[in-house]
Amino acid sequence: MQKENEQPLRPMGTNLHKAILHLLLAAFFFSLMTFFVRISGDLPTMQKAFFRNFFALIIATASILKNRIGFSIRKGNGVSVLMRCLFGTSGMIANFWAIDRLGIADANMLNKLSPFFAIIVSFIIMKEIPTRTDWACVIMAFIGSLFIIKPSTGLAVIPALVGLYGGFGAGAAYAFVHKMGKTGQPGKTIVFYFSLFSCLVTGPFLIYDWHSMSLYQWACLIGAGVAAGGGQFNITAAYQNAPAKDISVFDYTQVIFAAILGMVFLSEFPDIYSLIGYVVIIGAAVIKWNIARKKQ
Repeated sequence: MQKENEQPLRPMGTNLHKAILHLLLAAFFFSLMTFFVRISGDLPTMQKAFFRNFFALIIATASILKNRIGFSIRKGNGVSVLMRCLFGTSGMIANFWAIDRLGIADANMLNKLSPFFAIIVSFIIMKEIPTRTDWACVIMAFIGSLFIIKPSTGLAVIPALVGLYGGFGAGAAYAFVHKMGKTGQPGKTIVFYFSLFSCLVTGPFLIYDWHSMSLYQWACLIGAGVAAGGGQFNITAAYQNAPAKDISVFDYTQVIFAAILGMVFLSEFPDIYSLIGYVVIIGAAVIKWNIARKKQ
């Protein structure tokens, strides 16, 4: 049986179309998760975050037990696990808070700055020196984010800045996941400890600020948890079938799915500045992806 940290035993690119399909499905499921979080109504952010991670915790625990991986953290990875949990949890909370106050397409787009933040954080913690192209794409992406944030709009900019931090938190978390991946730390244990940590952080807020939920709201949060699980399974399958350099750009279709859901069901239409920001950020991702493929 193939272990978690081994590469698939198949020629690279053999299942490229299958990998792209899985990544498109993952993008759809994650946009659906965002949509369910948004339509769950006037519930505290911490309550939404708890239930999103509670379902992930159940899935991760069952997977570890089924595959007999164990819950141990490899020597030297303790700090990385903690930092992944801190940045991942704070970024997720920021993203959920922003979702309730921005259009879901804008919130998703700001969260998709995470790969560019990961480049910066990897440079700091692992001394992985970015190329000039990497730096140019990072700058280009942040210029695009300004069109979404619209810094001249006074206090209205706060949700966008919080959403921007959501992207930073996710990017920093991914950098620490990447660092642990080099040591062979099983991905399922990383998901388990992140989900457990998030539940422990958000759980106490349910005791002091619990809002009773209607059947509809329960259905929305269960839907968010199921959609998140579908996203995790498909994104894992995608990267098992093809290298990241060949498919990562397709993850940005999540923004398109989110925009469609927002327009059809919430009557949210991105303004011209947001659309320009989407084009610039996705353009930076496409340029980086294309150059990485040519180098290989």
